[in-house]
Amino acid sequence: MRDQSGKAAAGSPDVCGADSTQNSVHLNGHTVTQNGHNQTATPVPQSQCESRPPSPPPVPTPAVTREQWGGKYEFLLSCIGYCVGLGNVWRFPYLCYRNGGGVFLIPYFIMLFVTGVPLFLMELSLGQYGAAGPITVWKCCPLLKGIGIGMLCVSTLVCLYYNVIIAWTFYYLGSSFQSPLPWSCDAVANAALCGNSTGGNSSTGKTLSPTEVFWNERVLGVVHSEGLHDPGPVRWPLALCLLAAWIIIFLCMLKGIRSSGKVVYVTATFPYFVLIVLIIRGATLEGSLQGVAFYLTPDWSRLSNAQVWNDAASQIFYSLGIGVGGLLSMASYNKFDNNVIRDTIIITTGNCTTSFFAGFAIFSILGHMAWRKGVPVGKVADTGPGLAFVAYPEALALLPGSMFWSILFFLMLFMLGIDTLVRLQTLLTVCINQFCQDILDMICHCPPWCGKVLLYFKACWVFFTPFLLLVSKHIRSWYKMTIVLVNCEQWWGWLLYDIEPFKKLFKHIYTTFKMCCLLFLYRMHERGG
Repeated sequence: MRDQSGKAAAGSPDVCGADSTQNSVHLNGHTVTQNGHNQTATPVPQSQCESRPPSPPPVPTPAVTREQWGGKYEFLLSCIGYCVGLGNVWRFPYLCYRNGGGVFLIPYFIMLFVTGVPLFLMELSLGQYGAAGPITVWKCCPLLKGIGIGMLCVSTLVCLYYNVIIAWTFYYLGSSFQSPLPWSCDAVANAALCGNSTGGNSSTGKTLSPTEVFWNERVLGVVHSEGLHDPGPVRWPLALCLLAAWIIIFLCMLKGIRSSGKVVYVTATFPYFVLIVLIIRGATLEGSLQGVAFYLTPDWSRLSNAQVWNDAASQIFYSLGIGVGGLLSMASYNKFDNNVIRDTIIITTGNCTTSFFAGFAIFSILGHMAWRKGVPVGKVADTGPGLAFVAYPEALALLPGSMFWSILFFLMLFMLGIDTLVRLQTLLTVCINQFCQDILDMICHCPPWCGKVLLYFKACWVFFTPFLLLVSKHIRSWYKMTIVLVNCEQWWGWLLYDIEPFKKLFKHIYTTFKMCCLLFLYRMHERGG
């Protein structure tokens, strides 16, 4: 029953296909129609069935699966390891005592719950809902794609200077296996320095401690540097430490979150073990209570100072890693129904509590050093690299079994740095691998046969080679300049990468810079002798 166009009439069973109104089964050229209890068989000419081409089977659309964390604890430990970094140990305690001691905790926790927790929750939610990296996730609003590019640029600069800090830590960790410690008064080379003489640069007439001499001469080599125009030769011991650090990063992220998710069970928990041990050891030392009192003595008048609130807000953003893209990237590997509110509360409170208790580990031992020297605690307290590589090593050198305590402390710093950097470097490689052909061109486009291993290797190598400048003898100035650039880079990414001509210009400038950088470093090395 067909009309002239060859189409089946309405209401008639299609002898070569299934009827839309009845249950039909085709058996050897006959259609057996089941309609209630009646069954009829209608003969079908074989030529009529053969004249119609068979309908192609529906092609299933492959679902793009994204890797997921092996368990909820891997995600929690990864986020805690990412947030709990070097700033919790060497920045927060200093800010606390400088801004009124225990009073600083009031603006600190206010800023945590007013700005830190909401932004932290928003970034985790965006990554978990979009299941994409910090660039791809902005497909929901292409106008904001530059924010993702800015996150990528900030992460790039953070990776560069953060790994140099890890290289310093690695150098100190290796030096800690020497007995006596090379920055202690027990070392033969430091006998004159500990005997009431002037060390370091004698032209300044400034008395330097053995730890300051070790830091400036043995590690940085900045004694004879004249400024940024004279970076001097590359510090090859530091360059080897930098290379070793990048090799460790490469191995940690070799299999993506499957490998880095297992590494965090060690790197995220070991620092807590060390902090507990240092707090217990510090509590047994003479003068430790003076250090803790210096850390927590309240000065209520500081609450009216706007700088205190500014420091509290900056520490929250710096410590939680908000706006860099690492949180968004890690949350993208979560299950869609993961309880993100619970995770936010656990991670943010755990991070801030760690900062608070790290102060006890730091100032109890600094208080002992001040007691040994007979000076106020404020004379020995410092922040940033000055605390981690000068003041605290000097305090550890005064303890019995100083080699053990030094190894433990620098191993903790090494774990803190590695944990943060693995998260950021994975973010960069995910962005390179999933989104941007231009950025892939910047790292010398991988051939089609190369796998993820080669991509990870090239990403690590490209970050290692141009920035050997950061291990020259004027390293601290370049380090500070990098931190300043981090604060501006997000705006550059938004402005440059959303404009098509600038996109190609940015790619070629970076590629040219990468090729010329090694020649520049070689030239500086020749000038420095």
